[in-house]
Amino acid sequence: MPSRKSFFASPDDAEAAFYEALERADLEAMMAIWAEDEEVVCVLPGGPRLAGYGMVREAWRRIFESGYRIRLQITSLSQVVNPFTAIHSRIEHVTIDGDNAHFAPIVATNIFIRGALGWRLVMRHTSPAPPEIAGDIPKILH
Repeated sequence: MPSRKSFFASPDDAEAAFYEALERADLEAMMAIWAEDEEVVCVLPGGPRLAGYGMVREAWRRIFESGYRIRLQITSLSQVVNPFTAIHSRIEHVTIDGDNAHFAPIVATNIFIRGALGWRLVMRHTSPAPPEIAGDIPKILH
């Protein structure tokens, strides 16, 4: 596991670094945000539960090596923070650079904990947003 050099003073700092690493497809920067713990968990949209630092790293490596560059617009920000835990709920609007492909929004929950090395990501759970969030409200005929 790589050594940690970044200190994130707040969960917002850690989350901003997460989104920057994601958009740059920077694996080392991405993994510097995650806690070095076998208890970390990541669930990507439509994917399995990935538990442990190694599995999470491998998933991000595959995503970044795909060659696609992901751009996100974040909306519907809400969070709960206490001295040692932060839970952020986000809506992520995804665009893939080069294709100008837009995807259905993603509902994301990012959970951070504070330790001796600052704030670190311990869980990320994402899933496709329901149609009403995507602006595609189903029509009901009576």
